[in-house]
Amino acid sequence: MALPIFALILAFIFHTLISNYTTLEISFYIEAVLLLLVSIYFIFFLIYKGFDVKITDSVTKTFSREYLYQFLQKEIKQKKEYTLILISIDNLNDINSLYGLKNGDKVLKYVVDWITEYLKKEGIENFPIGHIKGGDFIIGLDGAKDKYSTLLELICLKSNDLNVDDIEIKISGAITDTSYSKDLNYLIENLFDLQNKNKNMKYKEEESINPNELELLVIDAIENKNLLIMSQAVYDNKNNVVFRECYIKLKGQNRKIIHPKTYLKVINKLGLGVSFDLMVLEEILKNCQYRENIYAINVLPTSLRNDKFLSKTKELLKECSDKKIMFVLSEMQYYSYISRYNSIIKSLKALGVLIAIDRLGSLHTSFLYLRELNIDVVRFDTYYSNKEKLVHNRNIIDGFIVMAHEKGVKTWIKNIEDKEVYTVAKEMKIDYLEGKYLSEIETVLN
Repeated sequence: MALPIFALILAFIFHTLISNYTTLEISFYIEAVLLLLVSIYFIFFLIYKGFDVKITDSVTKTFSREYLYQFLQKEIKQKKEYTLILISIDNLNDINSLYGLKNGDKVLKYVVDWITEYLKKEGIENFPIGHIKGGDFIIGLDGAKDKYSTLLELICLKSNDLNVDDIEIKISGAITDTSYSKDLNYLIENLFDLQNKNKNMKYKEEESINPNELELLVIDAIENKNLLIMSQAVYDNKNNVVFRECYIKLKGQNRKIIHPKTYLKVINKLGLGVSFDLMVLEEILKNCQYRENIYAINVLPTSLRNDKFLSKTKELLKECSDKKIMFVLSEMQYYSYISRYNSIIKSLKALGVLIAIDRLGSLHTSFLYLRELNIDVVRFDTYYSNKEKLVHNRNIIDGFIVMAHEKGVKTWIKNIEDKEVYTVAKEMKIDYLEGKYLSEIETVLN
């Protein structure tokens, strides 16, 4: 729209100049320059507005993520107590795959309308609700979360009967408030953490650490190499110790212990994965002294594919040639550059490194990597580490064992807590066995 107007202005000025250049006064030239400057400013203004924040989501008619974040930040700053509620359509991806994106959009709009109507019935109106991503929505409410916890439970309970044109909808939620943090990003991260923990009923509540404090504790622990190294023996089918798995906890200030499920997310968020994995490798090579001299370490697959990590790892392994390392890997997202992955593994194997893939039988990527990567060991997901699950899924496990053995890959199961599981695992000819029934976890570096 702006360019045609600008073109007309230019045409008018040039036409006037050509037709009347001998009689034009100085004021015309001043006005023409001003008009051109205003036109140029108007064009840039329209371009800038085109990139400006979109207020509403086109599908759900709720606030867009960018606008919602701006709005919530102001509300949090102004209000003494403020609550955020996360509502998620858990099966939206399945709905999109089975019924198409058009029906997925219809479900999104239906759920928003249903939630809005339900809250209105409860006397809650004029609240901000925004579409964050996929099937996730966030609602902002004035006051502390205690005021709305029951409301969220009722929403999730009543949603069990939600259907759109015979399409079943599965909804989950989480709630937090500004007593956790005044930083919106931390609050939203906490919502997704709480949602995941709610889905995992085995989760054991730990002491809550302020997110700002947690980041500082993790950074300080990594910079000062304040970590606790523990190890547990891994046995073969003949009760011989073959290698040891190492477990890492961080020690914060005042010797506060930070567990992996707490610190790993911070490490990933801050981009400290490579630094952390290198520190762990260096400390294990320096401090672990066992007769077996083979140590299994969990590392991030992204670290393994990082040039800096590879270069430093090779240096460390050459300096400690008397020790062998097994890298244990697991990831949700499949890495498709298999030839590069195998090339990296080959270069590490040349230095005596063993490669293990974790969570077989749970993550689809682990099955694909067993099929396509030149690995040494696969470890079954801990889901199978009790007798009932192991026996019930015996045919599946047997199939994986046959597949692994045909490729020359050893199998491994951990968390063996009693004799019954140990007996079944031995009968199934799982190669490596680990758990408290066989040996306790020992502290290597405190």
